Amino acid sequence: MASPTPSANAFTQHDHAHCADTTLHKAEAVAAEKGVRLTPVRKRALEILLEEHRAMGAYEVLDRLAADGFGNQPPVAYRALEFLVENGLAHRVRRLNAFAACMRPGEEHAPVFLICRDCGEVAEAGADEVRQALLGAADRLGFHVERATVEALGLCPKCYQEAAQ
Repeated sequence: MASPTPSANAFTQHDHAHCADTTLHKAEAVAAEKGVRLTPVRKRALEILLEEHRAMGAYEVLDRLAADGFGNQPPVAYRALEFLVENGLAHRVRRLNAFAACMRPGEEHAPVFLICRDCGEVAEAGADEVRQALLGAADRLGFHVERATVEALGLCPKCYQEAAQ
């Protein structure tokens, strides 16, 4: 049986250090394959995003970067985050005006984010069916999708269970 993907682990008990480390190694391989440089500040920004399964605002990332000695000017964080998004290593979660590490770097996918409205955890769900439906609808109209993101707000299993009690 295959091990679950990091995105499948978001709302479950799992070895998060292994989850983050695996995803970071994939991201490093993607950057090398693309011939782009994962500078120390870019890598640290990605590590920060990988520490938890939640989206983080640019200023929260900036505070963490500054604490690590990377400077405290907003362009430091915004440039690093922009690089990560442009290279498929992170995603912008618009509903939260925040960023989340891509849990499937190097894979062609249209991310579907499941956002818990109580605890703030975010899961990047594997939703190939949604992607295929979107591409099919676009194709019928002669439209070429370059980027698409679906965001769903609700309750994670833990918060749902707590609310039901």
